[in-house]
Amino acid sequence: MCLAVPGRIERIDGLWATVEVSGVRVKARLDLLPEAVVDDCVLVHAGFAITVIDPQQAAEIARLRREVTQLG
Repeated sequence: MCLAVPGRIERIDGLWATVEVSGVRVKARLDLLPEAVVDDCVLVHAGFAITVIDPQQAAEIARLRREVTQLG
């Protein structure tokens, strides 16, 4: 199973973004989100930022993900 994870764009260099996801910095492509800007919250899946989400959604998804991780 694959999941998209929420993160915040810290830096953009062309089509590549540095995204902070749960304290870890990952690289994500912005091909699907050319309108994305630094500080946007995005969902990242398979190395691509796939949608911009609001910060409250990002926080709720991160909280639920932590909760599920603790169950297993």
